[in-house]
Amino acid sequence: MSTAVIFDTHAYVKKLRDAGVDERQAEVQADALVSLVEDRLATKKDLSEVETNLKRDMKEMELRMVIKMGAMILASVGLIIGFLRAFPMPVQIVHQSTTQEIRQTAPVPAPSPALPAPSPAPAH
Repeated sequence: MSTAVIFDTHAYVKKLRDAGVDERQAEVQADALVSLVEDRLATKKDLSEVETNLKRDMKEMELRMVIKMGAMILASVGLIIGFLRAFPMPVQIVHQSTTQEIRQTAPVPAPSPALPAPSPAPAH
């Protein structure tokens, strides 16, 4: 965090002199305070850099997680297929007959005896 923090050392020294502090001592205190502020306080630019770095790191982590999740799913499917091939489930095979089914036709009903037989048509 090497960006300069705006701190008015002259005004600070003047306030200390007005309060009765020796000028040399006020200057030393101002220098100490400036170095402390520059070392310990973050500027908006510093925070913006940290935010950018965090966003980039989160994107990279998200990509790595997606890749790992895909690998785990692929491995799981492979294990399932391997187990199914190694230990097949017992299945009863039913063969269908190759002969064709023969169906009988329905019987034709006999004419009912209550109706008289049709008379032959007269020849002309």
